[in-house]
Amino acid sequence: MQEVAVQPSNAPEPQRVSGKSSSELKKRLWRNKWLYVMVTPGILYFLVFKYLPMYGLIISFQDYKPYKGIMGSEWVGMKHFNRLFTEPDFLNILMNTLILFGLNILIYFPIPIILALMLNELRGTFFKRFFQTLVYLPHFMSWVIVVSISFVMVTMDGGIINELLVFFGFEKVNFLLNPSWFRPMYIIQVIWREAGWGTIIYLASIAAIDPGLYEAARMDGAGRLRQIWHITLPSIRGVIITLFILKIGSVLDLGFEHVYLLLNSMNREVAEIIDTYVYTAGLRQGQFSYSTAIGFFKSIIGLIMVMSVNKISKKMGEEGVY
Repeated sequence: MQEVAVQPSNAPEPQRVSGKSSSELKKRLWRNKWLYVMVTPGILYFLVFKYLPMYGLIISFQDYKPYKGIMGSEWVGMKHFNRLFTEPDFLNILMNTLILFGLNILIYFPIPIILALMLNELRGTFFKRFFQTLVYLPHFMSWVIVVSISFVMVTMDGGIINELLVFFGFEKVNFLLNPSWFRPMYIIQVIWREAGWGTIIYLASIAAIDPGLYEAARMDGAGRLRQIWHITLPSIRGVIITLFILKIGSVLDLGFEHVYLLLNSMNREVAEIIDTYVYTAGLRQGQFSYSTAIGFFKSIIGLIMVMSVNKISKKMGEEGVY
C-alpha cells in the first residue's frame, strides 16, 4: 500500500498577498489623508502650470497659426531650431546669458552663505531679528521698484552717486547708457534684492546643528572662525550642494523682467539675453513657434546641466537632488 502524506491540521493556510497589500495600502492612505490633502494644491499647481503646458511644445515643430490651432498648423520639423542656431545674433545673446549666469554663480551665490554665517554669530535676539528683517525686506519689492530706485540714485540729473563723484572731483558717469556698467549694476541689484532672502534655508540648516559640537570645539580651544570652518560649513555642505545644483538648472533662465527694465538701445549689445530675445523677436512679432523653440532649447540645456552636476556630486560622495 502507498502511504499518503497528510498535512498537519495546524499548518497555516496560503495568504492572499494582493488582497492584504491592497488593504494595508488603503489603511496607510487613510491614516495619512491630511498629508495628502496638504500636498494636493502643490500637485495641482505643477500639473496645471508645468506639465499640461508641455503639450504646447508641439508648436516648436510647426509653423503655428493661431486661427488654425495646433492640430491644423503645418508641420515644419527642425526649421525653427535651425534658424535659432544660424541666427547672426544668437551667439552674442547666448554669451551674454552665460556671462550673467556666471556672475550669479561666482559673485551672488556665496553671499547668502556668508550673510547667514554672519547673522548666526549675532548673540542679541533683538539685533538678530532686526537685521534678519532688514535684509529680507528688499525681496518683497518688485524689480520695477528696485530698478527705479537705482535709476534715481545713478541718473546724471541729480543722482546721488554722480553728485558724490562731482563733490570728490570726478566727472559724472552715465551708468544707465554705458554698456560697461550694465553687468555691475545687474549683479549689485540681484545681491541687494535676493541675498537676504537666500539666507533663510542656510539659517534653518545652521539651527539644526548639534550645539554639543560647538561646546566640544570650544573645550579644545577652537575659536569662532575654526568652529565655522570645521563644524558649520561641513554641516550645511549638503544644503549648499543641493541649492547649487538647482541653481545650475537655471543656466539660461535668468528671468525676463529685471534685464528688460535695464535694457536700452545703447547697452543692447551686452544686455540682450535669451529671455528678452524671446519677447522682442518672438512674441512681439507674433513668431510663436520660434519663441517656443527657444524655450524648448533652454529647458533641454537646463535638464542636461542638472543631471550632469547631480551625477558629479554623487561621484564626490554627496546625496544630490535625486
